Amino acid sequence: MPPSQPAPFASGPVRPRLLLLDCLRLAAALGVVAYHYTAVFGDLFWGVPSREVFPRLSGLTAYGAMGVQLFFIISGFVILMSAHGRSVGQFVASRVSRLFPAYWTAVILAAFLLLAVTHGDMNRVTWTDALLNLSMLQQSVGVSSLDGVFWTLWVELLFYITIAFFIWRGMTHQRLLAFVFLWPLLGMLAIQSDSKLLETLLIPDFSPLFAVGIGLYLVHTQGHSLLRWLAIGVNTLLGCHQTADRFLPAMSQSTGHPLPPETAWLVILGFVAVVSLATTTPLRHRGWNWMGVAGALTYPLYLVHEMWGWWIIKSLRGSLGTWPTLAVALAFSVSLAWLIHRFVERRFTSRLKKAVLRSLQPEDRAAGTGQAAPAVVHPAPPSRQEGYSSSLLIHAAEPQTEGLGEPVR
Repeated sequence: MPPSQPAPFASGPVRPRLLLLDCLRLAAALGVVAYHYTAVFGDLFWGVPSREVFPRLSGLTAYGAMGVQLFFIISGFVILMSAHGRSVGQFVASRVSRLFPAYWTAVILAAFLLLAVTHGDMNRVTWTDALLNLSMLQQSVGVSSLDGVFWTLWVELLFYITIAFFIWRGMTHQRLLAFVFLWPLLGMLAIQSDSKLLETLLIPDFSPLFAVGIGLYLVHTQGHSLLRWLAIGVNTLLGCHQTADRFLPAMSQSTGHPLPPETAWLVILGFVAVVSLATTTPLRHRGWNWMGVAGALTYPLYLVHEMWGWWIIKSLRGSLGTWPTLAVALAFSVSLAWLIHRFVERRFTSRLKKAVLRSLQPEDRAAGTGQAAPAVVHPAPPSRQEGYSSSLLIHAAEPQTEGLGEPVR
């Protein structure tokens, strides 16, 4: 390769799971669950504001919404790993097959609850809204999501499009490192220039968090360097600022708790620290098998817990009391998540992936006729070959032999 051209990455052998990341994903999901059940919208489902039902607990769980920020940091790490060694078509097939089986099921269940059971009492949507929600593109046309948590999937989709572009152009260390510095910076400039289109495309409220995850993946595979850690540090600071300045006010308004910005900074710094420990230190070898199961349930739990949990709380609070109702809501959501994982994801993910790949075969054949091969990452030394094979925020676990899955979405 001529010296003027950046060296591509090369994919290494099959990597074992980073089980601690699975555990962190579950912790993030449970934080969001706690936020929805004990800190937000309490006057609609508990009958009185949540801060009156849980006067001490709600002040703590009000920060649970920031589990989304943890999801996005992890997503930056794991989606980059998922992209390595794959063509654009393979990457698209992987993402579609991981996201949509559980998502379609969650949309159908939410439509049944909102339109057939509660008849619009919890969220005023129509059947046409439900049909459009199946595309996962409802936010692009201003249509309400059936479930509030679906908004993170739109953010994830924009991130996936960006990574697909990198695969198409050739994913190299130099380009990724430049991207980690420039992407969030351009997003900040879009905010300052009040460009709504660029803000939508560059997702500046969350791009620093994805960039932190990408930087940690570069350290994980390529080793420690001043420039890589500088990229992580700069984006950590930007992520802290964006969370405190643009995310925290909405949390304060929805919970009724005044949440100081300094606490948001400490939480984000803590998130970056624990993900760094789980991916770039010997702790990446640690973990137990149950953590993989927990990671597999994270995505469906995230998708179904909000509306179904609120419905159970509203239905049972008078007869069971506060804490038994809370326990039933959580147990129901976890059970529903397990059923979706067991009978939907495990049965249909592989089939959908193969179907998408078959539909993209003309692209693969064209790639074999002389077009550039998919970009891949230089193998790290043996001590750095560990990776992560499960999914994100917010998502279903991928088979151990197929690299990495995703939550957020």
